[in-house]
Amino acid sequence: MAKDIKPLEITGVQKAALLMIALNVEGASEVFKYLDASEVEMISTEISKVRNIPSNTVDNVMIEFYNMVTAREYVLEGGLDYAQAVLEKSFGFNKAVEIIEKVKNLTTLRGFDVLRKADSAQLLGFLNKEHPQTIALIMSHLPPDQTAAVLKEMQEPLRTDVVYRIATLGKISPQTLKQVERVVDDMAGLSMGQSLSKIGGTKSLAAVLNRTNVSLSKEILANLGEKDIDVAGEVKRLMFLFEDVVNIQDKDIQKILREVDRKDLALALKIADEVLKEKIFANMSERAADLLKEELQYMGMVKLKEVETAQARIIDIVKALEESGEISLNIRGSSEEVYV
Repeated sequence: MAKDIKPLEITGVQKAALLMIALNVEGASEVFKYLDASEVEMISTEISKVRNIPSNTVDNVMIEFYNMVTAREYVLEGGLDYAQAVLEKSFGFNKAVEIIEKVKNLTTLRGFDVLRKADSAQLLGFLNKEHPQTIALIMSHLPPDQTAAVLKEMQEPLRTDVVYRIATLGKISPQTLKQVERVVDDMAGLSMGQSLSKIGGTKSLAAVLNRTNVSLSKEILANLGEKDIDVAGEVKRLMFLFEDVVNIQDKDIQKILREVDRKDLALALKIADEVLKEKIFANMSERAADLLKEELQYMGMVKLKEVETAQARIIDIVKALEESGEISLNIRGSSEEVYV
């Protein structure tokens, strides 16, 4: 962290690092016990960067943390409205709203943490007894990889019903939220005291189907098309499969390759067809292409899961570049994006 860093410029991880420094060693070690290894690594990295931080910056972080803890206790005691009313008496309306918004961001859907740690069989066993709408809502808050794994285990016609509901989710009513709170509380023992914003939708389902194998995603889309052809078409349009790389313009392929790890690229091409391989080779330097061909030639047997994971990472890079406007995809042949 820079010496003249301003409080508003500090990230959440940096604030956590300053908080750990402010605590004694014993206190910090106790906190670390409740964090994931990746979180400990991120915070430890930031701690190692700390140099000459002004005391008032540390004080501000400590005050913010204290206010957050206090506000959360009020939320647990009487809900968000009660917490805001109490905080307004102490800090005034504007400051109270600011604190409450931060509490919302930190505690949103905390109960889903337990669900995220369950394997697909456990999660499916837990969800099977719930209404499809509740299942769809819960699965929309899980990572795409986990949702994809659950869909793979799920039987028809429930699977088609659930994916359709995921694709058509919108703003959630308080009544539905109460149902989800009850379901998650049963497993997690936690409560969600805030409203939900827009979730799910065709983009969410497309992200999930991108994590499933090709045959399953095609089956799901076919069944979804029988239920609602327009929704199925929108999901398909938003999907991006690794083999779709062959349709990307050369100049954009080159941008993608600059961001892709070479090991991931080799793994991803392990089961790719020759047309796609040649497309990739043509957009690399002769030396880089020769090295990649050699690596593919001498690559031994690898797990299909490793290949699919590598392809998924490349897909994530492609979508990130598209969203930032650095590349343009014309995967589904939209006339608005055709280059001539």
